[in-house]
Amino acid sequence: MSNEQGYLDNIKLVYGVDDNPSISKKIIFGIQHIFAAFGGIIVVPLVIASALGLDVKTTTALISATILASGLATIIQARGVGKIGSRVACIMGTDFTFVSPSISVGTVLGLPGIIGATILGAFLEIILSFFIKPLMKLFPPLVTGTVVCLIGLTLLPVAIDWAAGGSGAVNYGDLKNISIAGIVLIITLILNIYGKGMISSASILIGMIIGYIICIPLGMVDFTSIKEASWVSIPRIFEYGVKFDLKAVLAFLPAYFVTTIETVGCLKAVGESSNIGMKEEQVGAGVLADGIGSIIGGVLGSFPNTSFSQNVGVISLTKVASRHVAVMAGFILVILGFLPKISALITEIPQPVLGGVGIVMFGTVAASGIKTLSKIELNDTNLLIIATSIGLGLGVTFRPEFIGQLPEGLKMVFSSGISIGTITALVLNLLFGRKNIKKYAGEITSPAHFLSLLKTQYHLFSHGYWQPWFFRCCW
Repeated sequence: MSNEQGYLDNIKLVYGVDDNPSISKKIIFGIQHIFAAFGGIIVVPLVIASALGLDVKTTTALISATILASGLATIIQARGVGKIGSRVACIMGTDFTFVSPSISVGTVLGLPGIIGATILGAFLEIILSFFIKPLMKLFPPLVTGTVVCLIGLTLLPVAIDWAAGGSGAVNYGDLKNISIAGIVLIITLILNIYGKGMISSASILIGMIIGYIICIPLGMVDFTSIKEASWVSIPRIFEYGVKFDLKAVLAFLPAYFVTTIETVGCLKAVGESSNIGMKEEQVGAGVLADGIGSIIGGVLGSFPNTSFSQNVGVISLTKVASRHVAVMAGFILVILGFLPKISALITEIPQPVLGGVGIVMFGTVAASGIKTLSKIELNDTNLLIIATSIGLGLGVTFRPEFIGQLPEGLKMVFSSGISIGTITALVLNLLFGRKNIKKYAGEITSPAHFLSLLKTQYHLFSHGYWQPWFFRCCW
């Protein structure tokens, strides 16, 4: 066992990363991943299309292109192509981080401007993927555990909104919605805990199917969009044109930087859920796959792709970590990209059904982060780092208006609870992390001692000899 794996539990997985289940099982497990991610995949093009006032035909084409691009990016990420792809069970899709810059660019330059910025901006992530080694050293268990915990905690409000009927729904919090979510949650838990073999591993999918069926006679499924959707749709390369504009690219760069950080954290979380220690090369290859996937998305007329944190919960709950399952999910997404009617069927999954499984999945991710944090020394310094990071991450998640007055670039960086929590954990660990301080500055015994160290650092700086602790730590 490597040092990086030392803090991991021996998680009893049904299928490990390289295990290859039968085709039937891969299909079932793959659909399970798709159900968990599908809402996130399609909501971004829907929001952007609505904000830009696009017609129904264009919106439908955008959704089909987004699904297709997500499938191709997932295959590249999970299967690997040469040195591209992390080769773990990571599902790819569009990200809300890009909604704001896409709308701002699209308002001026339309879809061609968004596509151009998507393609050119992706090269920043590709470049950053070759500098993951120093970045990885910034992610000890203290930071990783905090990030994984934040992923789960920041997603839980989304699950609660789903359970209540969906954010902004007229019947938000209706007893019927909560009851459906509760039934799905209980079924999922019972199947996962008491089910044997396939029943336990597919508990999320089974719970959602049962919930879906219950909702049909209750009038909670609208079949209109399913009837109106065409059976076959073929996305075309650069169907809406492409326009490269420097200002548009600059608007996308902060979002790409944020998703790079989030991808590193997400891949580390996948590694922990999969009972493997993610190597620097793997994470770098994963970030590279993000960039390549975004270029593919732009070429197909869609938006940037990044790793989906929602699916970490699927791995943690089902104990199925096979990357071959993710590859199958990618193939299914590719097929769905050509079959709008089937996509519409999945799209119409009632929100309370998603909420029932979402509470379990995202709660499991948060619990996994807590498990990782339990392996480290929880001294006063580490506790403060954890508390501040989670506090800021959740604070911005619950009160996004807190950063409403920041410049647009900074607002984009800090708009995600995961990104601000991750950045906070990184910075605080570099500045005050007990391991780094002991190694490079000796044991700090008092505030006076700390001030004396600062004085020494200032003296060295004034004479041109100073280097920050984190430079010496990471390079």
